Amino acid sequence: MSTESKASGSMFDAVKWLVALVLFAGAVAGASDAFYQSVGVEMGTLYRVLIVVAFMLLAAGAALTTTQGSNFLVLLKEANKERRKVVWPTPVETRQTTMIVVAVVFLVGLFLYLLDMGLSSIVKLIVG
Repeated sequence: MSTESKASGSMFDAVKWLVALVLFAGAVAGASDAFYQSVGVEMGTLYRVLIVVAFMLLAAGAALTTTQGSNFLVLLKEANKERRKVVWPTPVETRQTTMIVVAVVFLVGLFLYLLDMGLSSIVKLIVG
């Protein structure tokens, strides 16, 4: 890719990011009561929510058409492929592992309690 096409691509991406930012600001404004009061329009909650959702979807669409947005989509697709490769433990394995963790926590707690009691007794003997 030449330097000239990179520059025009990044300029076009900057415009897309600006459009996404303006649409996001429109969604924020559409969620506020002050905006509708200043305009003098009475609008139901459902319509306001639909406007906010529409503006957010448009903002996300504009952001995803940029170079960074398309790279993000590739990342999500690759992460989903890796997620499918994960072998999840069976319920029996989960219970067994949980019981092992509980037993180890109990034993370590008991050990620390006994160590604390022993050291406390030694300190009492030394201090008086």
